[in-house]
Amino acid sequence: MDFALSEESTAIFDIARDVGQSEIAPHARNWEAAGDIPKELWPKLAELGFGGLYVSEDAGGSGLSRLDATLVFEALSMACPSVAAFLSIHNMCAKMIDGFGSDDLKARYLPRALTCETVFSYCLTEPGSGSDAAALKTKAVKTNVDYRLTGTKAFISGGGYSDAYVVMARTGEDGPRGISALVVEDGAEGLSFGGLEDKMGWRSQPTRAVQFDDCTTPLGNLLGEEGRGFRYAMAGLDGGRLNIAACSLGAAQQALDQTVAYMRERTAFGARLTEFQALQFRLADMEIELQAARIFLRQAAWKLDTGAPDATKYCAMAKKMVTEAGSRIVDQCLQLHGGYGYLADYGIEKLVRDLRVHQILEGTNEIMRMIVARDMLAA
Repeated sequence: MDFALSEESTAIFDIARDVGQSEIAPHARNWEAAGDIPKELWPKLAELGFGGLYVSEDAGGSGLSRLDATLVFEALSMACPSVAAFLSIHNMCAKMIDGFGSDDLKARYLPRALTCETVFSYCLTEPGSGSDAAALKTKAVKTNVDYRLTGTKAFISGGGYSDAYVVMARTGEDGPRGISALVVEDGAEGLSFGGLEDKMGWRSQPTRAVQFDDCTTPLGNLLGEEGRGFRYAMAGLDGGRLNIAACSLGAAQQALDQTVAYMRERTAFGARLTEFQALQFRLADMEIELQAARIFLRQAAWKLDTGAPDATKYCAMAKKMVTEAGSRIVDQCLQLHGGYGYLADYGIEKLVRDLRVHQILEGTNEIMRMIVARDMLAA
């Protein structure tokens, strides 16, 4: 069994790390304070193929494996997990359009998605339906010329910021079979946004409720077939769970690297912190947990790439394990920095705040346990 990355995969990671350190890391703290990511960033990332990481090459995308895509998000999260996670959302939408859109829909939206001239957000969660996403209430009524949407989506990353939205709405019966997916452009009649959410972490991402008040979108903006939108939405979540786990992994690696460097310089009781065996053991425990999480994540990505029948189970397990490991590690890194870790200047407290939401989104970690248990009991 070969655990080594290929030369191409290593190059992908290095490219993502380098652009993250040059274009994102120096600005991450200011973007967080402003609550905004400059849109000029996205075309720079798109030039490297990051606007359509796993969009097919035939459609103009990079056609990367899910494993290689996790390397991109891991590397970018070493600069800022909030920015990296937002790019993951855009890529999930682009992949849905590539995989399920009509030729006309792809022709109208994919080219600009790949260049990040059109930035996409994903609209599934509602105020009354989070983990129980199939209970969503937003309706889309079909007329002779368009769909008319009524309802509200909650916690939408990029709400009021993005150029277009992939919206899951009810076109039929209750339950998942009555849900369709539609593309709604910014500026559509009847589209509006709630106030900017004041969040614990991911503060550089503008997050708002997205509101539809008899909002119109053309018939041709139906993604795939009516009644299959929930299936399309769920198809993207296995990969999304890998990506968010990779964001935790990269941020935890960055925090650990910074902590080792800090401990080499910091002295207490006449010795460097690295000379205390108790603290060495804490570093070792974090390294062991981080490397175990990395191997498990890459195994799950490999299963998704190869179409393994238990891929969904492994993606759920990896998401649960890696996001929780990442949060534990950055918290310990803050502790080892002492009072300095609590200061914004060192960047560790930001990582603690950013990573906490990873245990909630893309399916809560409680839902991940349900997926695993159901698979076990059905076997």
